[in-house]
Amino acid sequence: MLGGPFRGSTAAPLMEKRGGGAIVNISSPGSMRVLPDYVVVGASKAALEAVTRYLAIELAPKSIVVNAVSPGVVLTEALTHFASVRTDMDLLARAVSHTPAGRLISPEDVAGVVAFLCSPQASMIRGQVILVDGVIPCPYRASYPDQGII
Repeated sequence: MLGGPFRGSTAAPLMEKRGGGAIVNISSPGSMRVLPDYVVVGASKAALEAVTRYLAIELAPKSIVVNAVSPGVVLTEALTHFASVRTDMDLLARAVSHTPAGRLISPEDVAGVVAFLCSPQASMIRGQVILVDGVIPCPYRASYPDQGII
């Protein structure tokens, strides 16, 4: 599962020749939280985040910026691969109700963050994992368990 990031790092010589570039890996909150039926993906995403930090340091002298984006529940058909989504018809509605932003993440939300991380304005953001989740794990929510967290 880590083949992509390592293949992406092989582009570093090409990026270096053109004066630098950006690599943005896509992670998951499952890298930090235990989720049902997610052990292989969660462990690989945790490793991906470590690779992101290492490559950020190794490639910085070549003007290559490396970061990761960790989106929460993104509204795509990939959600149907999770048994809990297929069997619990109210799960996504509950997720929306527990998100202070009032909606789930869209692919466009993720793409916007990735585009920003590839821009010159983000050139000093390096080795970071940017969480895009609509504030689901915010400490405020954890402090008020009666409002619940997914």
